[in-house]
Amino acid sequence: MILVVAFLTFGYLRGWLRLRSRSAHAVDPWRAGSFLFGTFLVWVAVDSRLADHDQHLLTIHMVQHLLLMTIAPALILLGEPLANVWHGLPRFGRIVFGRLLRAPVLQRVGRILARPAFCWIVSALTLVAWHVPALLTMAQESQVWHSVELSSFLGAGLLFWWPVVQPWPSATTGQQWSTLLYLFLATLPCDVLAGFLVFSDRVAYPVYFSMPRHSGLSVMEDQQFAGALMWTCVTLIYLVPAAIVSTGLLSPRIFYSGGAVQSQLSDDALSSKNSHRWEAV
Repeated sequence: MILVVAFLTFGYLRGWLRLRSRSAHAVDPWRAGSFLFGTFLVWVAVDSRLADHDQHLLTIHMVQHLLLMTIAPALILLGEPLANVWHGLPRFGRIVFGRLLRAPVLQRVGRILARPAFCWIVSALTLVAWHVPALLTMAQESQVWHSVELSSFLGAGLLFWWPVVQPWPSATTGQQWSTLLYLFLATLPCDVLAGFLVFSDRVAYPVYFSMPRHSGLSVMEDQQFAGALMWTCVTLIYLVPAAIVSTGLLSPRIFYSGGAVQSQLSDDALSSKNSHRWEAV
């Protein structure tokens, strides 16, 4: 995962510099900062000293889950990653991927993946599945399954935030009241799981009994703290986009101009595709 993120970050910076050389307003610097901070949080969750304690404390596992599913994906998508990576590709790469993206099959798949209902279901199932005791124990005892778990967290997080952020090349429909319902429903699986961990009178994951304890927390206290952390953080984090969307719906004239940014990026990408197509001919 780290190698893939590093490769995409290189392509992102290359494309961002190209776009900035064409137009200083193509992609704002804060978007590049958002993308880089999001990728930095992925590294923190996967390959930093914090990740070394994942198998010792459920709380650290919960921090990984929050970083990979809730915080990092939103920051990455706010950075308009696909637009910048696209412009960072060499000419041959843009020609090849341009043809692939225009394929009807891939376009249909893309429309399915971008549907809010599909994104919500995948996110909820990923959250619930990896917190089933048997699957969590399997991930703790196998490095391969642990990598699959972390990768699925990040993938589900990117899917979840896609309908909310609506980055290029998604069809920008503008924020709607249904986005608030989408965010509210997303808190329900998290609240149920967090409530179970906080108020349960038994340890949900006995695998932690056999793990070395590097803190003063007992296994039960660790479980309760992890549940409380999840409950609090998810609620507060989802309140931020809900407040932004509500402000935009009530005051549309002063709302975030993401649509204009996406339109400009789409025009730049389209002109780039056309120019390369003529060059190929």
